[in-house]
Amino acid sequence: MLLTIRMKVLPEKRIELSQAITSLIASIRTEKGCKRCHFCKDIEDENEFCILGEWDTQENLNSHLKSEHFKVLRGAMSLLQEPCEMVFYTIAEEKRKRRRGPGRQLSDRNDRGQRPMIQTRY
Repeated sequence: MLLTIRMKVLPEKRIELSQAITSLIASIRTEKGCKRCHFCKDIEDENEFCILGEWDTQENLNSHLKSEHFKVLRGAMSLLQEPCEMVFYTIAEEKRKRRRGPGRQLSDRNDRGQRPMIQTRY
């Protein structure tokens, strides 16, 4: 499971939001099932940030969304210029097969003929 949170902060609140999120990231990384959690700043707009988290199961992601860390993060959202965008991705089992023939193309579908990523917006 992947979760991206895109945020546009008020310019005068940029440092405050950055410090609040930076202090949370290390704790989030220790939560059960967290494979990775990154906090990024857009190189084109210093007021745009993104959090990218990867979780091993839906259950562990749901636990994170109910955690104290996430409550603090939601509280920091009051510093935003506009509502954040949260996007959840479900990754299906991905096995690429090589096809015989010209160019030996890789398939973008798994063994069941499904695409490996499904996007859900909330």
